[in-house]
Amino acid sequence: MGDDDLPGLGWLCRACGTSGTGKRAPNRCPVCAAPRIVAHPELHSLSIAHIDCDAFFATVEKLGRPDLTHRPVIVGGGHRGVVAACCYVARQFGVRSAMPMFKALERCPDAVVIRPDHGRYAAVGRRVKALMRTVTPLVESVSIDEAYLDLSDHPAGAARVLAQLALMIERDIGITVSIGLSYGKFLAKMASDLDKPRGFAVIGRAEAAGFLAPRPVGAIHGVGAALARRLEADGMRIIADLQAADPRTLIRDYGAMGAQLAAQAHGEDRRRVVPSRPLKSLSAETTFSEPTTDPQVLRETLAGLARRLGPRLAASGKVASTAVLKLKTAGFDTRTRHRALDRPTNAIGPILSAAEALLIEAADGTAFRLIGIGAEALRPLAEVEADLIDGLTAPAHHQ
Repeated sequence: MGDDDLPGLGWLCRACGTSGTGKRAPNRCPVCAAPRIVAHPELHSLSIAHIDCDAFFATVEKLGRPDLTHRPVIVGGGHRGVVAACCYVARQFGVRSAMPMFKALERCPDAVVIRPDHGRYAAVGRRVKALMRTVTPLVESVSIDEAYLDLSDHPAGAARVLAQLALMIERDIGITVSIGLSYGKFLAKMASDLDKPRGFAVIGRAEAAGFLAPRPVGAIHGVGAALARRLEADGMRIIADLQAADPRTLIRDYGAMGAQLAAQAHGEDRRRVVPSRPLKSLSAETTFSEPTTDPQVLRETLAGLARRLGPRLAASGKVASTAVLKLKTAGFDTRTRHRALDRPTNAIGPILSAAEALLIEAADGTAFRLIGIGAEALRPLAEVEADLIDGLTAPAHHQ
């Protein structure tokens, strides 16, 4: 989305992750020549993403089955059952999720029908979420195949990180994802549906109200069928009607939900991305435009990543007991090294020192395309302080 003639236009190549800013976006990437360019005036200032796996169940069923690559696949029950999921090939015939199976087979008689294997889907879903957590710990799982990510710790780099993550998921797992990038969860979710499959859509602040205006009120987060009918009965059929309404009237008529309606109708969404599991590690990493063997470049990059990681660790309220160095070779071989710290800490200095020592051992002339630093074995600071106090006040035991 966005006009490629606007000043300060941000652009990104989804094929290799190259990004830039200018008055005009290139038609093809200047680095890899791919045409997969996404451009938007706010591209480099947005940090909330929604990632949704494309036709997840059906795509998982096609993994390792080259004979199914171009075949229509339906995941579901028998003739009297319903469609649980279908691939994009089947969708071209009009097949949709929740459609009765007999209707789906009428529209697509050559479809390959596969019974659901939820254990397999869950396992692949966990692998996808694990890859998401390699770029940020702020991953909020929504379902087996989708999640919100907060990439605000990647200044001016969220879009690039997301493009690299999508490539990583496709390369390492074999499935594709669609990405929505915005400044809040509501619009990020809407954006991820705009350009499927393998999509990357952006909704910025400047266009939010206009983008939302023609859409039905049911598109707002939290508006179910019953509330949508009530709103329509009150003369509010599309979001533009909510935008024109007095917020005080909405609150009077709909209570707390009225306040949410008034805010989200204008694209306001203050919900935070809440990690779906206890925070056990924090990390920061980057990919070089070209693999490097230069020890100085590696050390300077590691120090820069530490400066990015430090405030996040300090703000987390946790201390780390282990430092981590991550390297990926030009051949995509990942090398991860760990070193225990002398004492738990939330200061970045000892963690960087340990990671630098690991780098000296690992920098053997190999060309590396990625470097990262991490803090692991995290515990709440208050818990560690309590342990220290207990240790100081515990009575001595004499033999």
